[in-house]
Amino acid sequence: MSPANYSKFIDFLQKDLSISAASIDVALRHREQDPGPLPMILWQYGLVTLDQLNQIYDWLESAAV
Repeated sequence: MSPANYSKFIDFLQKDLSISAASIDVALRHREQDPGPLPMILWQYGLVTLDQLNQIYDWLESAAV
């Protein structure tokens, strides 16, 4: 993901899904220890619901076009 898209992705998480910056930071710290896709880490740690996870992947798919 390009830096510009990454910034838009973080904005999407915070503004559209109301995920706190603290929750995103927690997921990013866990990602350093156990690399994986950020959406899955957010879900595994209970920071997003399954519905939100689907919205995230829909957003990622539309952003890749």
